[in-house]
Amino acid sequence: MNLDAIRTKDLIDCGALEIGDGYRAKNSELSATGIPFARAANIRAGFQFDGADRFPAEDLPKVGNKISRLGDVVFTSKGTVGRFAFVSEQTETFVYSPQLCFWRSLDHQIIDSAWLYYWMYGREFQNQIGYLKTQTDMADYVSLRDQREMTISVPPIDVQQGISSVLGALDGKIELNRQTARTLEELAQRLFKSWFVDFDPVRAKMAGRQPSHMPPETAALFPDKLVDSPHGLIPPEWEVKPIEDIVTIKGGATPPTKQSEYWEGGTYHWATPKDLSGLEQKVLIDTDRKITSAGVEKISSGQLPPGTVLMSSRAPVGYLALADMLVSINQGFIAMICDRGVPKTYILHWAESSMDVIKSNAGGSTFAEISKKQFRPLEVIVPPAELLKIYDDLASSWFAHILQLAHENMTLSELRDRLLPKLVSGEIRTLVE
Repeated sequence: MNLDAIRTKDLIDCGALEIGDGYRAKNSELSATGIPFARAANIRAGFQFDGADRFPAEDLPKVGNKISRLGDVVFTSKGTVGRFAFVSEQTETFVYSPQLCFWRSLDHQIIDSAWLYYWMYGREFQNQIGYLKTQTDMADYVSLRDQREMTISVPPIDVQQGISSVLGALDGKIELNRQTARTLEELAQRLFKSWFVDFDPVRAKMAGRQPSHMPPETAALFPDKLVDSPHGLIPPEWEVKPIEDIVTIKGGATPPTKQSEYWEGGTYHWATPKDLSGLEQKVLIDTDRKITSAGVEKISSGQLPPGTVLMSSRAPVGYLALADMLVSINQGFIAMICDRGVPKTYILHWAESSMDVIKSNAGGSTFAEISKKQFRPLEVIVPPAELLKIYDDLASSWFAHILQLAHENMTLSELRDRLLPKLVSGEIRTLVE
């Protein structure tokens, strides 16, 4: 498929394409309510708007065209250059910040929006931004002017649609798996909160009702009263213990990066908080970097076992994940090995539900950090072993399914990424004809 490259400026001039950036909002214009004000940090495996600033809906006339539309291809153009996302029917409407640019097809007989999204992952686009983003003495940046001078090879619309159909089917399955995994994780979180934070079954029995959606033998394990404690009202005979008494706490390290014997040809997983930052579910199945056996020996905690609960302890505090494999960690973690009778699912959700307390114990003048010394005394409410087992049986089955879906998505993503450049370049035609 030999195509002449067209300047994006020419596509803009003929009304087929629009390229724009975000609204330069003042802090005073943002609020806790309204629609998301999307920044580069919100572009992670799609859109993640939890904790995003909000823009008041009544002020939207100010932003003009800098509000998302169905079919927009979003591109992070400042700082972390090169993240992408596609605005689908499921995407919440948002306002673009200046860290983001959008490419918007205005004539769908010339440019298919989904094809444009996949084209950005191809060599033609990647080679151009790889050069342009470093043409500044400051942080990586690709200006609107540079984007309008780029070139793009546009195949016939039926070929574009064929490429979108093939790759879209893979992405559709990946997204369905993500949604299923999110639902399963929410089930585990909600059950933990209901049983062990809000004590809903206990309160039901205190009100003379049987706990709902629960077998009688499970309901019998919950008492019918709450008693005072330093943590407020809790069920009687439930213990309160320091976290250091119920898990083995470990830290990590970074082998010297300039010594190749610790890194070159490494096959052992080595995690940093960045590996957790992009996770949609709290399971870690791979790491960006690997170390050698000599590298592992430079870390006193060595390789941590599967099922270890990982929590980032700085920059920022609070990323959480269950490790699905042997893994070494850097110094930005507190790791909890669940080897003292309290299951990993309980510890994971305790950490999540207690994150405000954990963060309040963090120190640091430059950035927040919680040390192992600060972390060890934090107290955990521990229910009887029978209840822990029932909860873990349920939550572990859900997390086993989450892990299965995560591994399937890794395989599907690798397949998509192998197909993508071949389809976009025309090297493979049979799948789209």
